[in-house]
Amino acid sequence: MMIRYHRLSLAIALAGMAASGQVFAASFQLQEQSVSGQGTSWAGRASNVQDASIVYGNPAGMSFLDRAQITAGADLIDASADIDETSGTQPAVTGVGAGGPVIGAVPSQGSNDGDMIPHKAIPFGYYVQPINDRWTFGLGAYVPFGLVTDYDDDFQGRYFGNYSEVEVFTVQPTLSYRFSDQFAIGVGVTWNHINGELESKTPNPLPATMGGTGDGTVNVEGDDDAWGYNIGMIYKPVESTTLGLTYHSKVDFDLDGDVDYENVFNAANPLSPTTTTSDAGLAITLPETIDFSVTHQLDDRWTLMAGASYIRWSRFDEISVNVGSDAPTGDIVEEQKYDDVWQYRAGLSYRVNPQWILRTGIGYDESPINDEHRSPRVPSADRTLVSIGAGWTPIDDLTIDAAYSYIWEDRADVDLQDANGTSYHAEYDNSLNLFGLQATYRF
Repeated sequence: MMIRYHRLSLAIALAGMAASGQVFAASFQLQEQSVSGQGTSWAGRASNVQDASIVYGNPAGMSFLDRAQITAGADLIDASADIDETSGTQPAVTGVGAGGPVIGAVPSQGSNDGDMIPHKAIPFGYYVQPINDRWTFGLGAYVPFGLVTDYDDDFQGRYFGNYSEVEVFTVQPTLSYRFSDQFAIGVGVTWNHINGELESKTPNPLPATMGGTGDGTVNVEGDDDAWGYNIGMIYKPVESTTLGLTYHSKVDFDLDGDVDYENVFNAANPLSPTTTTSDAGLAITLPETIDFSVTHQLDDRWTLMAGASYIRWSRFDEISVNVGSDAPTGDIVEEQKYDDVWQYRAGLSYRVNPQWILRTGIGYDESPINDEHRSPRVPSADRTLVSIGAGWTPIDDLTIDAAYSYIWEDRADVDLQDANGTSYHAEYDNSLNLFGLQATYRF
């Protein structure tokens, strides 16, 4: 009898990253680096220079800010999912034959509540300081990637992932140079820190009458630091029109961490569970992004914005986890087969008076995840978002921005099965409320 139990690994967990609080953005990439941009669904991310958050959107845009300023804020995520049409199986001892216990697949039991996404705040902060008429310095701190999902311990799909918390935190010092009133470039170096805690359950084939002690648990923790860069250009062919182009580089991580196995069965000793700890390592590349947008001022009150982003998710083809020799499983290779994707945006703002500006926007994001590899960790599909927002400037030195976005996805089907008879099938309908608030102080 040979049993190769479903293998949770850092690879599977990272492959399932979606968004801090599960924002369901293109896999696990976050949009939430600017609330003034959120009001237009980030339509003018690379071209609409409003405040210091342009450090992320397009570092060249700092050259068009005439005063030193600080921008800081956060987005609060309220996400939900309806999980329907569920079924699952797990391996279990179904009898005793001449060669010993007979292992078969039996229906798995458990809950399918859609409240696995806890409320989560995504903070950010930026500082811009003009040096002279040509040079401007900026500094940004933000979260470009992340995930939190926390299913119940008895979640029916727990063998494919029941807990994930991963975050990438980035610090970006930046310089921009203004060649003329029409053209500027900017370059930022990014220091990126990734850390996470990830968990799945493993099935126990033994019933209580044969000494079974319930599910096993595999818990993974790991972290790493890595460097990247951003490059941006802004060109104003006429005073009323701004073109922006930004390149966010790929980032290569080599994570080191630990894998804790508790009550886990393995092929070497299939009827006796193992509890141990082992080292783990994983190489992972987060993809580059190219943002292009246009901002056009129709008159003193109305401004239009539109943009498109290309994300090279095909770099996420497979991930391989190396574990120590004392681990109950060998090294693990998991196919991901992500696709390159596009995101599209359109937005509009209306200047009511010198104190108030109103915003709205719509967007559409393709998902890089194909049906074959979609898991409960990232049950994501193509999504649509609509946003509204407002900016209030009670005094020249201070602006308060607020925004609200509603995001809904196409139905996402999860259909997973491994060689041991462990399976999970479900239909996910995901939606999200996103509340943003930020302040900008100029001096």
